[in-house]
Amino acid sequence: MSAPPALWAQPSFRLGVQDMLATGVGIGAWGLVTGVAMVKGGIALPWALAMSLLVYAGSAQLAVLPLLVVGAPLWVVWLTAACVNLRFVIFSAMWRHYFGHLPRRQRLWMGYFSGDVIFVSFLKRFPTPRPAPEQVPYFWGAASVNWLAWQLPSIAGIVLAEAIPLSWGLGFAGVLAVLGVLLSLLSDRATWLATGVAATAAVAAFALPLKLNILVAVAAAVATGLVVQALERRP
Repeated sequence: MSAPPALWAQPSFRLGVQDMLATGVGIGAWGLVTGVAMVKGGIALPWALAMSLLVYAGSAQLAVLPLLVVGAPLWVVWLTAACVNLRFVIFSAMWRHYFGHLPRRQRLWMGYFSGDVIFVSFLKRFPTPRPAPEQVPYFWGAASVNWLAWQLPSIAGIVLAEAIPLSWGLGFAGVLAVLGVLLSLLSDRATWLATGVAATAAVAAFALPLKLNILVAVAAAVATGLVVQALERRP
C-alpha cells in the first residue's frame, strides 16, 4: 500500500490555497497598515516585529494601538484585546467538531493559525460538523496563505514605516481592506445583525475615554450574535 501524499500535495490543500487567494489582497493591505501604525504609534521595531509574529491578531492589534499611544492602563489594554478576540471562543467550539480527535499539540498550532476568513471558508466547504480526511489539508492550505498574506506586508510596513509618508492615505486603504474582509464574513442573519449593533454601539459610545467605545461595540456584537444563535436553535 502506497504512503499518502505529502500535506501540500493533496488536492484539498490546494483548494484551501485557492479559496484564500481571493481575500489575500485585503488581508495584505490590512497587515501593511497595521505594521506602519505600530511603528508610527511609538512601538520599537523589535517589539513591533514580535507583536506581529506572536500575537497574529490584526483586529486586536489595531484595537489596542490607540490605547497604548494614549497610555491607557494595562488592564484596559488586556481587556480590550480579550473582548475583541472573544469570537475565537465560538470558533474553537466549532473547530472541536472537526479537529477534536487530533493530538493537543496539533490543535494548539491550528489555534494559532486560525482566523476569521479561514473559519468562514472552512464552514462553506464542510458545513456538516464531523471529521473528514480532507479537512486538515484544507485548513493548512488556507492557513498558510492567510499567514503569509498578513505577515509579509505587516513586516514590510514595520521595517519601511519611516519611509512611508502619511500622505499616502494608508489609513483609508486599511479601512477599505477591513471593510472588504468584513463583507466577506457577513453570511447570515446573526452576523449582519451583530455588525449593525456593533456599529451603532461604537457611534453611541464614541465620547467614552480611552477608546472604550471599541470595547462596548465588541461586547454588544458578541452578545447579539449569541442571542440570535440561541433563538434560532429553539424549536
